[in-house]
Amino acid sequence: MCETAFNELCRSRPEWTGEEYAFLSDRDMLEFHRSLPGYEPTPLRSLPALAARLGVGEIHVKDESVRFGIKAFKALGASYAMYRFLQKRWADLFAESFDPASFRDPAALEKLGLFTFCAATDGNHGRAVAWTARLLGQKAVIYMPADSVAARVENIRAEGAEVVLLEGTFDRCVERCAADAAHNGWQVVSDTAYPGYRDIPGWILMGYTTIFAELEGLLHGPMKTGADAVILPAGVGGLAAAGAFFYSRLYGPKRPCLICVEPLSSDCFLESVRHGKGEPLPTRGNQTSIMAGLNCGIPSPLAWPFLRDAFPFFLAVGDEWAERAMRQYYRPLKDDPRIISGESGSSGLAALLALATSEKLAEVRGQLPLGPDSRILLLNTEGDTDPENFRKVVEPS
Repeated sequence: MCETAFNELCRSRPEWTGEEYAFLSDRDMLEFHRSLPGYEPTPLRSLPALAARLGVGEIHVKDESVRFGIKAFKALGASYAMYRFLQKRWADLFAESFDPASFRDPAALEKLGLFTFCAATDGNHGRAVAWTARLLGQKAVIYMPADSVAARVENIRAEGAEVVLLEGTFDRCVERCAADAAHNGWQVVSDTAYPGYRDIPGWILMGYTTIFAELEGLLHGPMKTGADAVILPAGVGGLAAAGAFFYSRLYGPKRPCLICVEPLSSDCFLESVRHGKGEPLPTRGNQTSIMAGLNCGIPSPLAWPFLRDAFPFFLAVGDEWAERAMRQYYRPLKDDPRIISGESGSSGLAALLALATSEKLAEVRGQLPLGPDSRILLLNTEGDTDPENFRKVVEPS
């Protein structure tokens, strides 16, 4: 089952200006990430056999399942945001500069003192915050829904973080995290914005742009993107907003067609496009998708303007499409490479499979650049972060 919406508010030349968008002037994200231990550009994999099967020209997959050894792209945002937070704190206290080398300098960090970083998560973002905190020798407290997969909880604890499990949804975890941080003097590292809290979500968004910057000279050129359509998942919207900014800044009206994919049960951006009249709305779903990293009920108010202004099309898919995509990645056609993709990681391919093969979407398909000469870019945003369910899906008895 799928739901779709074309976005009448999409602009050919979106602009995000004013003081609230000052973070968009940052240009040091890739330089910072290159300074981190274990940094490597993640691979771009091509699936020519699947492209032929689906009737499109090319399918390219930016495979984030190997990023920093934590099986997801999220460390790009968390690490950059924590770097910029410390850099800002340093500037308030000292005259000398704080650069990427300072971020790994024990003497500099000792001068700044100890911090407790906290975050709400369905898994990957919390692990990224915990991973970065461990790198810095700092403490992390991570809030998760009580029904989170045990493997994801243990992965976060293995990074040295304290995990607080709460009954309810991701959005309740966000509220509790903010309240505890205010009470205890902790620093929230949230990828969703809320009143009085925008700086760090903005830095997280900019950290994610490294994914697309790594494609320059490989897929992207100075005058053309190398892709006709880019399918990006949205939870609270940070990654999709990063793609919107990156492609709009470089290519303007010549940017690829940006397609947003969400789970049916957490379709807050599609709901906003369909009924919001320019304003973000919560999902009416129950947020129970197996695509746990996308089980977010409310768009980040920081991310929303980017998706509203730069994405022409929104799609919500059922879990059966995610499972089909996981199996397709794991059991590729002919000489296509195998890709290990978790439930949320597979969402981009899930969207493409639905658009290319569902008879109910035939009319929609004809209005998108999904023809025999089309070049499609997907992001595999995570590996098998729930190994038990991954095996059940890709190797059914």
